[in-house]
Amino acid sequence: MSDESTADRGSAARPALTFRPEQRIRRSQDFTEIYAAKQRVGNPDLVVFGRINGLPHTRIGLSVSRRHGNSVVRHRLRRILRESFRLEQHHLPQGLDLILIPGKESGELNVDRCRRSLRKLSQRLLHRLNGR
Repeated sequence: MSDESTADRGSAARPALTFRPEQRIRRSQDFTEIYAAKQRVGNPDLVVFGRINGLPHTRIGLSVSRRHGNSVVRHRLRRILRESFRLEQHHLPQGLDLILIPGKESGELNVDRCRRSLRKLSQRLLHRLNGR
């Protein structure tokens, strides 16, 4: 069996789990517009603000304030949030802009808990946005 056929089969069996630059929200104006839409869902692990973006993919922005801890803790939370999105992106509704904020129990947050929360909360948010 050649290496090429094995590589092709592996990539065809599952979607690419990359976090591309176009999936990031960076502009201050985008953050302001998402917050202004006033659509929020949350649980003790995660709070998600969102709106429909009109794009074929979902984008995320992160907001981790100083109240979550020192810079080491905040960077750890950002890595957890980005990794959760990267792994769940194909299971999330498409065409949304999401701002992810760690919840009150963020000290105990891990990738598995964050993935479950992200999936559930994004579905609730989509339902709320479509019901409007």
